[in-house]
Amino acid sequence: MAGRFDSGRISLDLLAEPLDRAEGLARFLRATGLVPAATRLRGLDRRWLAPFRELRDCVAELVAGQLEGRPAAPAALELLNARAAASAPPAPRAVRTRSGHLVRTLGGEPDCRSLLAAVARDAVELLTDPAARALLRRCEGPGCRRLYLDTSRGRRRRWCSSEICGNRARAARHRAAHPRRQA
Repeated sequence: MAGRFDSGRISLDLLAEPLDRAEGLARFLRATGLVPAATRLRGLDRRWLAPFRELRDCVAELVAGQLEGRPAAPAALELLNARAAASAPPAPRAVRTRSGHLVRTLGGEPDCRSLLAAVARDAVELLTDPAARALLRRCEGPGCRRLYLDTSRGRRRRWCSSEICGNRARAARHRAAHPRRQA
């Protein structure tokens, strides 16, 4: 289920990423908007994977604590704060294209620390905002562990994606209600 970025927060999207290849991390960084599509990531290699996995696991522990109403491991909070303060996130800039449109670029080539800081700061914002925390949900789809912000009207969203987990749940319900006849 990796490759979808619809949780409502970059830090929650990170939780669903396997982070087993540098190319996958580059796809995540671009698809979530952390870096514009045309941004060069010359320094990105396998060495970036371990710190991003470490941050992913830390955010997962902190969000799980919130959802379960328990304090998260102190080490997770320390790591999150250390990552958030380790470096400034990449600075965005507006530049004009040849056609005259403004597009977003970054002030320089981002490095691993600055991108980790951007994700960590997103998690800090999420975890310290009572309104955002109140919207945290875990997908009810069988076997799905995705987390998302429920911004639906009425706050009755049940699945990370109606098109994927929602369709699976509806199809399973239909199959249970209409079993095939044996010939």
